[in-house]
Amino acid sequence: MESVVIKVGGMSCGGCVRNVTQVLTQLPGVAAAQVSLEAGEARVEFDPGQVSLAALREAVEGAGFDAA
Repeated sequence: MESVVIKVGGMSCGGCVRNVTQVLTQLPGVAAAQVSLEAGEARVEFDPGQVSLAALREAVEGAGFDAA
């Protein structure tokens, strides 16, 4: 397992946090996702053999948020 912090832009409420958490945790290989509205980031534990960092970013962007 690896851990990465993805900066997430565009979140403004708890609903946004739930949305980002949901899209990340639904990806195969993601063990956990902790999203912080205050910090504007998502800390994700994932198996790089099953999901790439690019796929994590794409999932966040697909939900309508900026990911860096």
